[in-house]
Amino acid sequence: MIMTEAAEKYINRLYPGGEYKLASTDPEFSEFFTNFSCDEVVSQDDLDDRTRMMAILSALIGCQGIDEFREILPGALNLGVTPVEVKEIVYQACAYLGIGRVRPFFDAANDILTEKGITLPLEGQATTTSEDRVEKGEQAQVDIFGDGMKGFATSGPEESRHINRWLSGNCFGDYYTRTGLGYAQREMITFCFLAAQGGCEPQLTSHAAGNMKVGNDKLFLIKIISQCLPYIGYPRSLNALRCVNEAASQL
Repeated sequence: MIMTEAAEKYINRLYPGGEYKLASTDPEFSEFFTNFSCDEVVSQDDLDDRTRMMAILSALIGCQGIDEFREILPGALNLGVTPVEVKEIVYQACAYLGIGRVRPFFDAANDILTEKGITLPLEGQATTTSEDRVEKGEQAQVDIFGDGMKGFATSGPEESRHINRWLSGNCFGDYYTRTGLGYAQREMITFCFLAAQGGCEPQLTSHAAGNMKVGNDKLFLIKIISQCLPYIGYPRSLNALRCVNEAASQL
């Protein structure tokens, strides 16, 4: 396989002494895909390696790319993503994809962390209790999306009000209030979950706006889409770009 100098340098940083696994069976594909994803895409912008890897891991969960997740995770750890950050990405994915789709990624993460000599379980990151999770979750919504979220947990028609309470208490209270990742990182990985799974464009637009409100501006989100594109494809990447443009026009 003939790699560009930049692609070879990046691969060696991801997997010191390793090789792209498809190189021996699919050399032509491996050549153009590696040169694209590890040179052309990586060289497109100034996104740091750790953020890039967190976005790619999140996108792979979103698109159900379990085999590629197993391939990428060791490299992500080599480039500075911490075990706690890996776990927080997997945990938060459950709020946006459901445990039915995320369960295999627990096993993959646990296998790879254990192989790396990391003792499980990791130190806990929870900051809420059963008594205050709704209150603190709603405050997280306010912190991210603005004062319009005040009273969200008790809003809406009576027959579906419990779902708003769950959004505050579970989605935000159980996940967003945890340590290990900040609000900006959590909004970024949520953006990746939604963009990669597709069919969630209203929520993706909303979270694009949430990203911008916590400091992840339009140009940053375009960088995130660009780095995830080789892993989720063009249609979902273009849909995500449209949602970012729509959110930016409404701010």
